[in-house]
Amino acid sequence: MGAGRAIPGIDEDGAHRWRPSARLRGHVTDIWAWRQGATAPGTHQGVPGGHLTVVLCLDGDMELLRAPDPARSPGRYVTSVAGLHGSPAVIATGPAQTGMQLRLTWRGARDLLGLPAGQLGGDVVDLAVLLPEITSILDRLREAPTWPARFALLDRELCRVIGNRDSPGEPAREIVRAWDVLLATGGTTRVTELAGEVGWSRRHLGERFRAETGLGTKTAARLIRFERACDLLRSPARPGLADVAAVCGYADQPHLARDFRDLAGLTATEWLAERPS
Repeated sequence: MGAGRAIPGIDEDGAHRWRPSARLRGHVTDIWAWRQGATAPGTHQGVPGGHLTVVLCLDGDMELLRAPDPARSPGRYVTSVAGLHGSPAVIATGPAQTGMQLRLTWRGARDLLGLPAGQLGGDVVDLAVLLPEITSILDRLREAPTWPARFALLDRELCRVIGNRDSPGEPAREIVRAWDVLLATGGTTRVTELAGEVGWSRRHLGERFRAETGLGTKTAARLIRFERACDLLRSPARPGLADVAAVCGYADQPHLARDFRDLAGLTATEWLAERPS
């Protein structure tokens, strides 16, 4: 599928956002859609955060140059899911592309994909292998007349898939509690406190947490905090970096800058320039 496919209702570059229905929201917290015209060849950093990333290409495909885990293979994908990871993926840019991107929770991976998110940690895989229904859903998305119609269709179809999926069972309540505490505190809870909260040793919590989510507890805390900072920087108000660092629990602005270098491979200014509002 090459660039240039005629898709109804898409006639200009830009981005759109959909807040999922209440039924879907525990699995998918946000859905974005975009159309990007052709540009000079370059690269885009797939920045890590506290969610798995699902990409559906309505036109063109995604060329992964480097997976978050460099031991994993690069590839081209029309549909993909990236597990939780602590370093950026590198994606080729240049050809025109239209697509939709979802933030999938680690618990949503169980119900939508039928496996713990830990099995995808650091990797990017073809979504159609895990969710064969996505091929027909993608065809219907391409034929839908408008973005609102596409969002509603995708929301409805994902709810249907989840309702029909045989879940691999519930995760351990201690893992659920640990993640919820990290989320509620914006990733600022210390691992020792977290272990005490759930009644496990630090080592046991770390091992079980990684097996379930694909991240260690300390890395998960860091990514939850960083994702919150990124969301604030992309909000309409767009606070200054020092204010974002303070709100998100960083010791100071240089610590936030370090996270951008380590997790995004870019400065905050460069990251924002890649993602115009």
